[in-house]
Amino acid sequence: MKRFWKEVAVEEVDGGFRVTLDGRPIRTQGGGAQVVPTRELAEALAEEWRGQGEEVDPVRFVMRDVADFAIDQVRPDRAATVAELLRYAETDTLCYRADPDDHLYRRQLELWEPVLAAAEARWDIHFTRVSGIVHRPQPDATLARLQGVLEGLDEFSLAALRTMTPIAASLTVALAALEDGADTQALFAAANCEQDWQAELWGWDLEAENARARRLGAFEAAVTFARLAGD
Repeated sequence: MKRFWKEVAVEEVDGGFRVTLDGRPIRTQGGGAQVVPTRELAEALAEEWRGQGEEVDPVRFVMRDVADFAIDQVRPDRAATVAELLRYAETDTLCYRADPDDHLYRRQLELWEPVLAAAEARWDIHFTRVSGIVHRPQPDATLARLQGVLEGLDEFSLAALRTMTPIAASLTVALAALEDGADTQALFAAANCEQDWQAELWGWDLEAENARARRLGAFEAAVTFARLAGD
């Protein structure tokens, strides 16, 4: 698709802020009004439009896609997104460790235990740790508490989590990334611990490095989206 606009602007409307192209408001991919809660987020959306070349590249609409998901998918059915995210708590990567005699176990303990312990302290819950890959259920009280945490979030935070959580294969990592002052790169490194360990042992290849960079970029963009939506 060819670029069809000249001017990109942000305007305040009832309920928040929206982007306009040559004075016409943007709509979501589902056809709804694309109104976001903060001017900061709207400006980030506007920058994606300003940054397009003569040929429009849909891949560069990272923030727009998350905003549209929040409005088109999360808002009309929050329970579905909460249920989808909660499944990652049931099989959180950080709970599944190598055998204690394995060198990887010590790396996992170093990177994973602080994230889990912080979550347990923050929400007064307990996670079951497992050595191996055989599934063990998490306590019902833990899942119920995390469900309450998710239900207390707005649709824009939930949409950001829906991007971050699959990348990390960990709801605890994604929720930690929403905290003020969170070290996004360190949290991603924790989630990517096993892949990084294998690369250290056998060496990186260009494809693996590029894939890691793309995943990190998507993770960081979702964190930025959530922070801008809450400013």
